[in-house]
Amino acid sequence: MYMQFDEAKNKFIQTWGALGSQWGINKTMAQIHALLMISPDALSMEEIMDELRISRGNTSMNLRSLIDWGIVFKEYKAGERKEFFAAEGNIDELARKIAKERSKREIKPTLRVLKDVSGIDTKDSTKAAHFKAKTEELYDFVSRADNMLEKITEQKENWITKTIFKLMS
Repeated sequence: MYMQFDEAKNKFIQTWGALGSQWGINKTMAQIHALLMISPDALSMEEIMDELRISRGNTSMNLRSLIDWGIVFKEYKAGERKEFFAAEGNIDELARKIAKERSKREIKPTLRVLKDVSGIDTKDSTKAAHFKAKTEELYDFVSRADNMLEKITEQKENWITKTIFKLMS
């Protein structure tokens, strides 16, 4: 009834890869992250390429992106010329960094668009007035949600757990 390690590992990597598109990254980037997250030791680019059967260019580009997100780090090993890579080990910190990055890449640009489109002239059109009212309402809602997310992510220590417990009590 139990799954073998390699099967479980592959299933996790594939599932994490599929989830990646839901938090704004491509499947391969999420698979690299998954592999690094479950690896007890930092891995070289070649080890990542071999394990996931992906090209050097694809591996390099996605590692750079993961480093930019702040969820993967380079590690150097004494006597080795290769670079090694490891994932953020603290799950709360990982979630905090992903939330901040998503806000920067998705929510902030949306707020800019909502502010721009709600600045229309509404003099002679009830449709335009309705549009302006709805986009302003949406801007206010998204802005409040983003401010709440910022406050939550500023709490570094166990912010997810603390927030969930507060919501449940």
